[in-house]
Amino acid sequence: MLKLDLASLIQERDYDGIFALIISKIPLIVTAIIIVVAGAFISRGISKLIVRALVRHKVDPSVHRFISTIVKCIMNLVFILTAFSTLGMNVNSFVAAIAAGGVTAGLGLQQSVSQFASGIQILINHPFRSGDFIDIGSVSGTVKEIRFMYTVLVTIDNKRVVVPNSHITDSNIINFNAEQKRRIDLIYSIAYDADIGKARNAIEKAANNHELIYQDPAPDVAVWEHGQSSINLVCHVWCDSKNYWPVFYYMQEQVKLEFDKEGISIPFNQLDLHITEEALNDKSSD
Repeated sequence: MLKLDLASLIQERDYDGIFALIISKIPLIVTAIIIVVAGAFISRGISKLIVRALVRHKVDPSVHRFISTIVKCIMNLVFILTAFSTLGMNVNSFVAAIAAGGVTAGLGLQQSVSQFASGIQILINHPFRSGDFIDIGSVSGTVKEIRFMYTVLVTIDNKRVVVPNSHITDSNIINFNAEQKRRIDLIYSIAYDADIGKARNAIEKAANNHELIYQDPAPDVAVWEHGQSSINLVCHVWCDSKNYWPVFYYMQEQVKLEFDKEGISIPFNQLDLHITEEALNDKSSD
């Protein structure tokens, strides 16, 4: 083997033998260099093909570079080990050392590995994407950035929240932008002596006069419940997910304006107090 022969010649200080050995191994050395150089080009080409496949399958762009880098590193390592093997070197011990190092690192960094694996799962399965508004139970916000170890959310009041990916994959994820359209559920209260028909017409008028509200399915208004101080009407309207808040704010304002036009009052919680004559007599006697 080249390594053993070269070591023995160096130990014996046989410089002529060293030179002769190197000359005799030039074809193998050239072959090894060709393998390494060709491997670099091949790994680069394959990584580009993989990226194109990821683009076709609409995998999140955040994962493209990572997978490309991993593929190139693994393939380059394989070609380097092949080149060493061509020179007659024993690569088994080197492979065993890499495997042992990987196991040791995995045991020492279990939580980090879990975070990393969760990041890969999110980027490949994409339960949400950058720009989606999500709720994971403990926090909700717009996805600003997806990393391999964590995800960055921006809350409604513009707070930046960094959430570990393992926490996300272990939680129920509500994605408010996953579907193209959303239903808005609105509750409006009217007094018991108010005209329910007029109230319904007022709500429907507000819902039918906005271009962002779907007419198919059409807005739906019905009596929801008999409350302690009011009759509560429910209104369901549909719109694009991105227009949820503009439609919500519009309905809250416009329904109040329509109620005012029709003379429909919105009641507040109140307590009716009944005083009996007996109670008045008892009070006066005190």
